[in-house]
Amino acid sequence: MEKKVYELYKTLLERYGPQGWWPADSPYEMAVGAILTQNTNWKNVEKAIANLKKANLLTPKAMLEAPLEKIKELIRPSGYYNQKAERLKLMTKAFLEANPDWDRRKLREHFLRVKGIGKETADSIVLYAFHKPIFVIDAYTRRFCKHFGLFEGKDYDEYREFFERNLPRDVDIFKEYHALIVRWGKDHPKSRRTSKG
Repeated sequence: MEKKVYELYKTLLERYGPQGWWPADSPYEMAVGAILTQNTNWKNVEKAIANLKKANLLTPKAMLEAPLEKIKELIRPSGYYNQKAERLKLMTKAFLEANPDWDRRKLREHFLRVKGIGKETADSIVLYAFHKPIFVIDAYTRRFCKHFGLFEGKDYDEYREFFERNLPRDVDIFKEYHALIVRWGKDHPKSRRTSKG
């Protein structure tokens, strides 16, 4: 199975090329994007990120000091802006408290304690912002596994552990494979799902 999982990775990479994901100018911007992408598509997130950038709010200090109402208005394109503005404040505090030297499990647990951050969002932050080898699972991944007869798990962590067991423990491979699966999913209309957090 390990060979099949890795072979599929190489096939996707050959077909689509490197995805350059997660697009962000800083680890903090990436973490902001992980919050904003909950229950929406990336095009809407890009608009919200552009608004925050224009307002110079893409640093933890600026985000914490900004009035909640201002943040809500700027991130309106991403939807659920009342909820997400509050989550951005909470995530920012957690981001500042996080130690890059912590291992992936400690970082994951740290972000999971934040209200509104679920496993997918926490793992995205751990992988893409802190560069720790944890595999991110989303609805595309489940469909990908079913389509190729790889695995059918009961919950998020079963899928995550399946990929981590069957791939080299390599941050770059984990990042690229997740991005490639998302790209594959977008090519399959029935695979379209939004991120759940």
